[in-house]
Amino acid sequence: MGDGRWRTAGSALMRVVVVWAVSTLTMLALAGILPDFQLQSDDGDSITKIAFTAAWGAGAFGLLSALVWPVLVRALLIVPALVLGMLVFFLNGSLLLVALRLIPDGRGAANPETAVVVAAVMSAVASATSTALAVRDDNAYRRRLSRLADRRRRRRSGADSGRSGPPGTVFIQLDGVGHDVLARAAESRLMPTVANWLADEERHRLTPWRTDWSSQTGASQLGILHGSNHDVPAFRWYEKETGDIMVSSRPASAIELQRRAIARTRDGGLLTLDGASRGNLFSGGADQLALVLSMAARLGKGRRSRAGYFAYFSDPANAVRTALSFVAEVCREIGQSTRARIRKDTPRIKRGGLYPFIRAFATVVERDVVVAAVIGDMFAGRTAVYADLVAYDEVAHHSGPHSRDAEKVLARLDRSLALIVKVAEHTPRTYRIVLLSDHGQSPGETFAGAYGLTLKNLVRAGCGLPVPRRAQRTRSGSEARDAVRIALHRPVEEGEVEHRAKPSDPVVLASGNLGLISFPDIEGRASREQLDRSRPALLGTLANHPGIGFLLVRSERHGSVVLGRGGTEVPVSELKDGEGPLAPFGPGAAAAVRRTDTFPHVADIMVNSMHDGATGCVHAFEEQIGSHGGLGGEQSRPFLLWPADLSAPVAEGTELVGAEQVHEVLRRWLRECSGPQIPLAPPGAVGGAEEAGGTVRTAG
Repeated sequence: MGDGRWRTAGSALMRVVVVWAVSTLTMLALAGILPDFQLQSDDGDSITKIAFTAAWGAGAFGLLSALVWPVLVRALLIVPALVLGMLVFFLNGSLLLVALRLIPDGRGAANPETAVVVAAVMSAVASATSTALAVRDDNAYRRRLSRLADRRRRRRSGADSGRSGPPGTVFIQLDGVGHDVLARAAESRLMPTVANWLADEERHRLTPWRTDWSSQTGASQLGILHGSNHDVPAFRWYEKETGDIMVSSRPASAIELQRRAIARTRDGGLLTLDGASRGNLFSGGADQLALVLSMAARLGKGRRSRAGYFAYFSDPANAVRTALSFVAEVCREIGQSTRARIRKDTPRIKRGGLYPFIRAFATVVERDVVVAAVIGDMFAGRTAVYADLVAYDEVAHHSGPHSRDAEKVLARLDRSLALIVKVAEHTPRTYRIVLLSDHGQSPGETFAGAYGLTLKNLVRAGCGLPVPRRAQRTRSGSEARDAVRIALHRPVEEGEVEHRAKPSDPVVLASGNLGLISFPDIEGRASREQLDRSRPALLGTLANHPGIGFLLVRSERHGSVVLGRGGTEVPVSELKDGEGPLAPFGPGAAAAVRRTDTFPHVADIMVNSMHDGATGCVHAFEEQIGSHGGLGGEQSRPFLLWPADLSAPVAEGTELVGAEQVHEVLRRWLRECSGPQIPLAPPGAVGGAEEAGGTVRTAG
């Protein structure tokens, strides 16, 4: 035992010495390259003296980084998260200037701009060296993970170092990755971790599930985490009684949707038992939060949610590595979009402005922070963790779901998954890892690109209102874009207000290839008869347009009806899959439309774009060449991948349908692992359960 400890200590000391030596050599090299960085007096010094000065400066910088950096990051939690990431270089440069001042006789000097460069290079080199040493010494890596796990476990319960107790569950959501996309990526070994799982059906199993009509994260994740997505007709919709536009990725809307779901189910959510919610739109009742959008609407919990950044950026090497990766991703996007323009790829949308930075935030910053938070949860031994990785969804919107750009993101996500699997070998309790998605994506030219006008302008033309001569773009909305606004402390409401020249003008909103049209001047849900009297050309204009698949509208005589081309009209009660206007949209379309028709806030006119069954293409009503939100193609076919020792999601021969049913499956799996979850709060105490994050206990 004693010899082992001495070997461990000696190995750790040797790694410190090696990193110090490499940092010293790096500082010497930079002093020789950069004219404004010196490590000698003005009169000159011997090589030995310069080397001693470099060693002193490197040691002081490393010590300051280890001791001062975590304190600085914690003090700066009030700073917007994305700004904190950008401050990494400035803070590191400041620490280097302090380190240089600590060198005896004042031999070290650098101007502030050069100090930022030197600090960034030294941090990156030190991080790479530490990583290389850890990779070469697998035993040391395992011992370090085990020590971290033991320390966490003793801090929580004082238990011994053995892995005991029921297993925990980690749910990893790959946002926007459809079942077929995942299967192809595994088959081609683009995602080797997933491929290895699928190669052995005795260990893991894969199944598709079918979304509701609203195939988007707001509806799916609300249903998965809180058990109800009732009255969520789309990603964004208009509520006549208040005049508000609800947007799933806006904090004020997200917390209201969460409140409504809890009131309907009288349950805190999936994660109420020792749970953690990471990178999600909703909390799921978890007490441990990081980057949860619904909590950003509250100062106290929003601050605690952003504290997830601290766990990652408190390590200066992590901070510098993520900052450098962020810059590299921006350059990668600029290069990829430039090549797409040169090749004249079609379909193609504009990817300039702030988009390269939004993409980098989703594919680098958010991914790194969420994965680090999940690893921390596993070391802490939490019972249930649900994390959302949005990288693929963001890139697929702009590059296409089957593009090479999106495939590269899948490969990087697989590496993150492999890291989580590796960490699970060293955690204080065993973990079952469940992989799932909330929806897929369907490719296709935008509606405006294909037909030269937006849905809004088509509606205005059908209403006899003036239409701009020049086609206007419909802004693309995504979780990543709004997450960046939250990280910058900017109000998400910007750009989400529908500007109308007159109060009677229609409100036209887009959610992928699903459009919602509301008429504020008509009280309640407008009927077909009212619209035919006030706007006689509108319904015919929409239903007969080649880019539109079908409409849903209320009728005073027949109840709600679905309208298609050529005057086709089918009452909702008589809808059948594979027939009439819903024929191209596959199984489950009729049931999905009927369910949405019952929602209190269903739009006056619901518009679903066309769907080409041969190519799987749809037309998004916003600027996206990979879209989701309505019916048609792969967007409605996400996946569920689970360890085979858990029970089957549904009986053989039946289909898993709807996010609410997925919630029941995941809740059943948690019971199988940890026992039944019983809320401590009485069923009527909805607010209290939600405020407390849904405190529960295990019965038995």
